[in-house]
Amino acid sequence: MAQTGFWDNPDAAQTVVQENKAVQKTLELWQGLSEQYEELQVLVELVGEENDVSMLPEIELLFGQFGQSIEDVELRQMLSGEHDASNAILSINAGAGGTEAQDWANMLLRMYLRWCERHKFKTQLVDILPDQEAGIKSATLTVSGECVFGYLKSEIGVHRLVRISPFDTGKRRHTSFASVMVLPEISDDVEIGINEEDLRIDTYRSSGAGGQHVNKTDSAVRITHLPTGIVVQCQNERSQHKNKSQAMKILRARLYEIHLEEQGEKLEQLQGEKRAIAWGSQIRSYVLHPYQMVKDHRTNYESSNVTAILDGDLDEFIHKYLLFVSQA
Repeated sequence: MAQTGFWDNPDAAQTVVQENKAVQKTLELWQGLSEQYEELQVLVELVGEENDVSMLPEIELLFGQFGQSIEDVELRQMLSGEHDASNAILSINAGAGGTEAQDWANMLLRMYLRWCERHKFKTQLVDILPDQEAGIKSATLTVSGECVFGYLKSEIGVHRLVRISPFDTGKRRHTSFASVMVLPEISDDVEIGINEEDLRIDTYRSSGAGGQHVNKTDSAVRITHLPTGIVVQCQNERSQHKNKSQAMKILRARLYEIHLEEQGEKLEQLQGEKRAIAWGSQIRSYVLHPYQMVKDHRTNYESSNVTAILDGDLDEFIHKYLLFVSQA
């Protein structure tokens, strides 16, 4: 990082900076563990020598903090997969349920944005397709930060919502579905052959937020990879060039996914099992009526604090899933 010309390639430089932060955080974590252990050891020895039971509450408190630190280290050990340290591309698609499902997809989008905000991860909404009545049909965002893909891979699959529909005048209970797909952002070091002749690139006016400039110029970009039929698009940036760059990142991730399938890799470790966005295929259920409960059907972990979870408090579900996978 101290070398001359380090910032000449900003993208490569940012990759190194992110790696450096990860190493520094690991060192700080282990240094903190060592200091906590030494402090506990000294206090325990003092209690033994002086038989001073008044120090036991302080020891109990420190011991609890030490145990939490150990859990943090164990969690980091679980994030040692090939792509776990990568940034992520997260897509949400409404499934069966019409307007209700589109509203549910929008609720999921908010939930993940709040989770990212809690962890100070950087997010960028790349593309969104709103519905005229309510909610969204689909949305794609990029998430940047330490081990983002390692955490978010736990969210891959179908999410089911049960509630009294706000769109039903009869106040009946409805079940809605939305799917979440997460892919790692593939670095330029990974060679993905993309022939320019295989791409059809269309530009159009953005239909989302962004002000007058975005809506009056053909800055949005849609890229179709003709051999596979994959279509990716980005309409977030004012610049057509930046939108194309973002769309190409997503295309690279999608093509890498296909590459792994062709090579016979176990894609379940990367994207999870693909299922229909409908009944019986959900990985997690969010029930708001007749009781309140969120249950992960892979780990059987559940919580009744639905409000907090929909506000981004997903850590316990993510941790339980990572622990479940590591013990499988």
